[in-house]
Amino acid sequence: MSVGLLAVVDDILSAALKASAKTAGVVIDDAAVTPQYVQGLEPARELPVVGRIALGSLFNKFVIIIPLALLLSAFAPWVLPWLLVIGGTYLCFEGAEKVTEWFGVHHAAHGDEQPTTEPKLVFGAIRTDLILSTEIMLIALASLDTSLGFWPTVGALALIGAGMTALVYGAVALLVKVDDIGLQMMKQESRRTRRAGARVVAAMPTVFRVISIVGTVAMLWVGGHLVIANLAETFWSGPYDLLHVVEHAVEAAGPVVTWIVDTAVSAVLGLVLGMVVVGIVLGVGRLRRRSH
Repeated sequence: MSVGLLAVVDDILSAALKASAKTAGVVIDDAAVTPQYVQGLEPARELPVVGRIALGSLFNKFVIIIPLALLLSAFAPWVLPWLLVIGGTYLCFEGAEKVTEWFGVHHAAHGDEQPTTEPKLVFGAIRTDLILSTEIMLIALASLDTSLGFWPTVGALALIGAGMTALVYGAVALLVKVDDIGLQMMKQESRRTRRAGARVVAAMPTVFRVISIVGTVAMLWVGGHLVIANLAETFWSGPYDLLHVVEHAVEAAGPVVTWIVDTAVSAVLGLVLGMVVVGIVLGVGRLRRRSH
């Protein structure tokens, strides 16, 4: 019995590791997107907020995504691409909205410039995590061997979900506390340590601005790629065919260049789609304000 159990555990671990490797790109995107949600918070609230978002991410994966993905893959697999198109479009919208904010366009609800409260901030982060986590878990599910069996598949998905959540939010927690580490270094007796701490503190605003840009680009890239790939599985393969032609044109330059071009094209198409949705949302908002 123990030998059989160890064999099952080994199968689960092996399957989880192989599937996790294919989700690495989305995990990086998730880690890049999340820190922007804790910018501007009091230092004492940063780790508690990251912890609440991490708990929300676990809820997304274990209560919503994994059960729903298993049910749909068994009884209605045709629904999954449509869900990913919707999720990708929402990511494109969020990314495009942030791009417009860089140019001075603000999107306050009902025209009020109200500060974002902590519950709203956490909810927004968990909502975005739901989409990114959905892609992570669906990629993982698609990467698992169909002969693995139901319970080993559940075990592998659970292991991937817990591991990716710990990895992403552990990295985010460390990142948002780097400035506190720098402040502690500035209190040390060593002059060299104090200077290094001062450099760390001075660099953090720039680091977070860069992270915000990377997170926005990540949302556009992931969202655009989701829409392109899953539209091809539903009713329109045009964007996917275009992406394939572009990839074929540059594949002689090597896999790195091909990946960069793929990312750029997906992000640009995601931005275009997101701008269209932003325009629709702004137009509807103006019509509602006029009607009131």
